[in-house]
Amino acid sequence: MVQAKTDMKARARELRRAGKTYDEIVAELGVSKSSVSLWVRDLPRPERKVTEHCRMMAEARWGPLRKARDLERQQTKDTAAREIGDVTDRDLFITGVALYWAEGSKSKPYRQSERANFVNSDPDVISLYLAWLRLLDIDQSRLRFHLMVHESADVAEAERFWVEHVGADVGAFCKTSLKKHNPKTVRKNVGEGYRGCLAVRVLDGADLYRRIEGWWYGIVLGSRSTA
Repeated sequence: MVQAKTDMKARARELRRAGKTYDEIVAELGVSKSSVSLWVRDLPRPERKVTEHCRMMAEARWGPLRKARDLERQQTKDTAAREIGDVTDRDLFITGVALYWAEGSKSKPYRQSERANFVNSDPDVISLYLAWLRLLDIDQSRLRFHLMVHESADVAEAERFWVEHVGADVGAFCKTSLKKHNPKTVRKNVGEGYRGCLAVRVLDGADLYRRIEGWWYGIVLGSRSTA
């Protein structure tokens, strides 16, 4: 009897190491769940097994809900986009000032630097910023571009993408800066959509920067007067 119990315990531990659940061990050995728990409680819990059947069941339940949620999300975005309507020059002007003040370089009391430098990784943001510069009659010959990208990315493809996206001559691009890859860092900005960050610099941009700073504070003062 003692030997049978010992054999049963050994078998239970063997099954547990193989990834069996308590219920599966109970079904195979015909012993109580409390006995199984006592015998194998010092062993690590096996990873939860997700069978193809379980996946299909989960998809059947949650799939339609996800599709409905995605449709609702897209409908909200489409409605919001239509609410904007036509963008006037003044709309673009105000938007560009706010965009620069959020993402562009700014002079500090402890570090005077009146330069019009703008950096972003979103192609749409870069396009909007360039449209704003055109509105201000900044000639494209005054623009210089500088790509910063992780060395583990497809650097050549990123360079090709940005040259085509901004519609500039290759000569307007400075040498690409490669960011060293840290294996310990779990980066989210990877895959086909990752193209690094693009810096846009306006040559002889001190006067432009001063005007941007003035425009921004004009917006700030205007918003206070409406409060």
